[in-house]
Amino acid sequence: MSTSDATRITWLGHATVLVQTAKGTNILIDPFIAHNPKYPQSFQLPAKIHYILLTHGHGDHISDAVPVAQKHGSTVVAVYELADFIAGKGVEGTIGMNLGGTVELGDVAATMVDAKHSSGAEDEKGVHYVGVAAGFVLEVAGGPVLYHAGDTCVFGDMQLIRDLYKPEVAMLPIGGFYTMGPKEAALACRLLAPKVVLPIHWGTFPPLKGTPDELGALVEPGVKVLRWQPGDEYTV
Repeated sequence: MSTSDATRITWLGHATVLVQTAKGTNILIDPFIAHNPKYPQSFQLPAKIHYILLTHGHGDHISDAVPVAQKHGSTVVAVYELADFIAGKGVEGTIGMNLGGTVELGDVAATMVDAKHSSGAEDEKGVHYVGVAAGFVLEVAGGPVLYHAGDTCVFGDMQLIRDLYKPEVAMLPIGGFYTMGPKEAALACRLLAPKVVLPIHWGTFPPLKGTPDELGALVEPGVKVLRWQPGDEYTV
C-alpha cells in the first residue's frame, strides 16, 4: 500500500493522536499541546483539522481543544456533557453523543465505546461534571478499523469491542498510575486481538513508568507493539 492510499497515525505525545485518512479527513484526538512536555515542537498541525475527538474532560486531554478548534475550523466530538462544556467556551461546532452511538465524520464512522476512568473538567470556576470517560472506534471507509482507548483500566467488555468492531490497530495507555500499565494492557490485547498496538499515555510525567518494551515482552506472538516516539507516524 502506498502512503497516498494509507491512513496515517501520528503520535504527538501523551494521548494526543492525529489521524489522517487517504481521502483527506483529519481527526485530532485529545489535544494536549501547549503544556505537553512531550509534544514534538517542530510538528505543525495541518491547516484544517476537520474533527477533534475528546475521550474525557481532564486537562491533559482537552486543554487545547478550544484554541485548536477555533484556529483550524474543527468540529468537536465528545460525550454530550463535555461537548456542551466546550461549546460554552466558544466553540461553534460540536457534536454531543454518548456511549454506543456512531457518527459519520467524513469517510470515518466514529463509535463511542466504554472506558473506565474519572472525567471532570476544571476551569476558573472549579471542577465541572462533563459526563463519563469513553474511547473511540474509528472505521475508515476502505481502510482500517482503529481503536483509541482514552484513559482506562483493562475491563472485560473490551471483548465486546473486539466482537463488534474488530479493531486492527489499538492505541492503548500503558503508563500506569492513572491508567493501565503494561501488565494490564497485555490482557487488553488478548481481549481486543489487534494486529498492532500503538502505546500512548506513557513517559509524559514521572509517574507514567510503563514502556513499550515492557508491553512487548508480555503480549502474545503475532501482536506488534510499536516502539514509537512523539512525532513518529504509523501508516496502515
